Amino acid sequence: MEMRRLGAAGPRVAPIGLGCSAMSGAYGPADEKESVATIRAAIDAGVTLLDTADFYGMGHNEWLIRQALRAGDREKVVLSVKFGQLCGLDGTFGISDGRPAAVKTFLAYSLQRLGTDHVDIYRPARLDPAVPVEETVGAIAEAVRGGYVRGIGLSEVGPETIRRAHAVHPITDVQIEYSLFSRGAEDGVLETCRELGIGVTAYGVLSRGLLSGGYRPAADATGARAHLPRFQDDNVAANLTLVENLRKIAEPRGLTVAQLAIAWVLAQGRAGARAGARPEGDIVALVGARKPHRVTDAVAAARLTLTEEESAAVERAVPRAAVAGERYGAAAMTHLDSER
Repeated sequence: MEMRRLGAAGPRVAPIGLGCSAMSGAYGPADEKESVATIRAAIDAGVTLLDTADFYGMGHNEWLIRQALRAGDREKVVLSVKFGQLCGLDGTFGISDGRPAAVKTFLAYSLQRLGTDHVDIYRPARLDPAVPVEETVGAIAEAVRGGYVRGIGLSEVGPETIRRAHAVHPITDVQIEYSLFSRGAEDGVLETCRELGIGVTAYGVLSRGLLSGGYRPAADATGARAHLPRFQDDNVAANLTLVENLRKIAEPRGLTVAQLAIAWVLAQGRAGARAGARPEGDIVALVGARKPHRVTDAVAAARLTLTEEESAAVERAVPRAAVAGERYGAAAMTHLDSER
């Protein structure tokens, strides 16, 4: 796969990264052996970025990655870790903790679970409204100087926060939801990152399965989807109609809907980066998977090239205003600095 650099001086990674949350129960039960096989299949296919968080499965995801990495694999992969999301005994998430002392504690636990002496990219999962971002980034910067972290990332933050953080320490990348169903990153975040030389890792490129082409509503939906507006009642029916529009474009090219959706995201990275002399693109697509064949499909999508006319046709098939429902529930939306 064509490699691309995260940020002005960050690591070079494949255009497809592996999102690991589904391996720790985010969308229902997952088989550990199959999850380990998926991580190994991704590495063997040339995927270099593994995205996790200390709160995925209450640490289970980091432990799982440790089990999956074989001798020599650690040197091949870039570990991107989110931290700080507080959780109650009932499993519900609250605010994020970005206090400097908490940053160091979270990092120490992650290094132990991952079985490594450093994290390649470390980022707060959400902005802590009670702690200036400068203090949180400053604490991570101390870990960079100590050799425990290689690069600093951000997640779901807006342009002003990006600038403030970048002034403290160069930011490697900003992680934000970006797909045909979630275009909010185009309202300033992508432009700011390109201006400052910051990479973008797009998560939710398949909108948690809606853009997979194979999702079917279930009366007993479990996991995160049960609480997401786009999967509720009339919303899911309207959104699946948009998916069928994409299928009419994908199938004549011998593609799946998922491959077309991934290729579109990567095409936006190439189009936006041409002016900055980075024709390989500045967006990395994080694809969630818990079965090896999903990795195979995603890697194939990374080799596709969409023309400007094809990208325009895809966007006409999924008008931004036609997507039904917010990407998170009302309470979770209030925690997104990127939406302010």
